[in-house]
Amino acid sequence: MTGPRASTPVTVCRLRPDDPDAVTLRAAMTGELRQRYADRPHDPIHLPPARVFAPGSVAWTGVAYTADATPVGHAALRWHGCDLELKRMYVVPAHRGRGVAELLLDAAREAAGQLGVGRIILQTGDRQPDAVRRYERAGYRPIAVFPPYDALPYSRCFALVIRPGTRGKAPVPA
Repeated sequence: MTGPRASTPVTVCRLRPDDPDAVTLRAAMTGELRQRYADRPHDPIHLPPARVFAPGSVAWTGVAYTADATPVGHAALRWHGCDLELKRMYVVPAHRGRGVAELLLDAAREAAGQLGVGRIILQTGDRQPDAVRRYERAGYRPIAVFPPYDALPYSRCFALVIRPGTRGKAPVPA
């Protein structure tokens, strides 16, 4: 896949959740979010990685790479009942605004479609308006806050309904 605004081609590769590039990108995301939410009494975004990436819980992990094999983005889908939950969506700051996030969201949608899943859900925080705009542009619609995030007043949850038989390419309103 090549990003529409990328200055260099970017490809999304499916990897194991414990791949070193995936782990490094998730750690970078955690650091950035800890700064953004530093004044909150507890971490509003993260479940422990051992819980999120427990054996059998992850359906798909994608890492975006530049042409020179630099990892620049991450997204994962984990099972949440019959749905898939988008987790740890992240693009390194130097590559934001180049279409990497859109490539990751498209790859996640395609993976969900191939798995026959009808909906992707996600949670983000109130201090991530850029993420909210990105998800809404990609067809995600607001939904009620779902567990375990329902105890956090600053959670924002979204869903993307995937039309059956489209391999994840055509979202419909949630």
